[in-house]
Amino acid sequence: MKNILTTIFSSKSDLSSKEIYFLEITKTTRISDLFKVISNYNVLSEIRYVGGCVRKIINNEKFDDIDLATNLKPEQVKECLKNNNIDFFETGIEHGTITAHIGEKNFEITSLRKDVSTDGRRAVVEFTNEWAEDALRRDFTINSIYADKEGNLFDPNDGVKDLKNGKIKFIGDPEKRVKEDYLRILRYVRFFLNYSKQEHQLFVKKIIKQNISGIVKLSKERLIDELKKLVISNGFINIGDDEFCKEIVLLIFPQVKNIDIFKKLNKNYKSEILKKDFIFLLSLLIIDETDNSEFFLYKFNMSNESKKRINFLKEIYDKSNDKDIFSKNNLQKIFYFQGKSYLLDVIDFQLFRSNKKSNKLIELKKHFEKLEKPMFPIKAKIIMEKYNLKEGKELGQKLKYLENLWLENSFNISEKEVENTFLS
Repeated sequence: MKNILTTIFSSKSDLSSKEIYFLEITKTTRISDLFKVISNYNVLSEIRYVGGCVRKIINNEKFDDIDLATNLKPEQVKECLKNNNIDFFETGIEHGTITAHIGEKNFEITSLRKDVSTDGRRAVVEFTNEWAEDALRRDFTINSIYADKEGNLFDPNDGVKDLKNGKIKFIGDPEKRVKEDYLRILRYVRFFLNYSKQEHQLFVKKIIKQNISGIVKLSKERLIDELKKLVISNGFINIGDDEFCKEIVLLIFPQVKNIDIFKKLNKNYKSEILKKDFIFLLSLLIIDETDNSEFFLYKFNMSNESKKRINFLKEIYDKSNDKDIFSKNNLQKIFYFQGKSYLLDVIDFQLFRSNKKSNKLIELKKHFEKLEKPMFPIKAKIIMEKYNLKEGKELGQKLKYLENLWLENSFNISEKEVENTFLS
């Protein structure tokens, strides 16, 4: 992507990769409209990028969410957006966050603030117009970097330096930061696995362990959301090599019993596993021969679709000793009845869990990836007319027989087989 962008902006060949990425946002979204209307609100109003997108751009990572900060109060932001016919909704108005919807994309805009009081899961805030004051209430130095539309940085806590040196540093007193919001324990693990080039500081480890009981104050939704960010991050694959991070994750989520699967993973599969989504990776972590996955799904009240997907893989896992479960015929049935995504889940689950290079399964995966779900070619209405049959149980049974025959024969069936079925 960098090469393409470099070509696009070849007239400015001296641009850094950071500046190119910020230009990409401007080129591919309507974010310039937001910068314009906020900046024009009054002579002092400003808006800047902040948080994860800035950190990832500096570190040459892919980024999705784009968060913004402004020195306007929430009511002023709403007034500004309304006056310029920009749609918005109040996602966290009590904490100063308003989401603008423009050009088919959402942008979270949060007013500068300082935390007046906290209880470990939520904060009472007071709005400010001081950027440095807002930076001081954030959790880690690498998350307190701001950038204007052109990518010029405002970095009051030396986050860029810490990012370069791989230093995961709390802003201010680590214990105070953790007690303000216990979710920062999991965030520490995520940032450490993804960015750290140093050992854990002993006093930080001690503070985290002493305060880990505070996790019970957090909602299940926030915990799952942070677990998702951790599991799909590139650094999670290294958790097996970091005993402290692994211990903390297991204390919070004891059901992720199979966490060592990432440490032992075959080199051939390491790049592939990074492409998988959260629900699949969660399945790898929680499915075993017990009711562990069932308990996890109950405890965290996952969506019905997530439950269905994980329970299906659990069902396959329980039958994995059956030599026919991964036969082409059986996989074809899964492909037909559950769809391609479920079928690919089944194959990948077996490959990663077995940790063996199965050429047969790899070839079957390639085969099914190219296919579109077939349609059963025999229609009841046509059969009824051709053979002068009436709708009923017998017709249904014969159609089901032919459908199974068609499935067993790799989605092929002859006129003779159809004729024999209905004339017998």
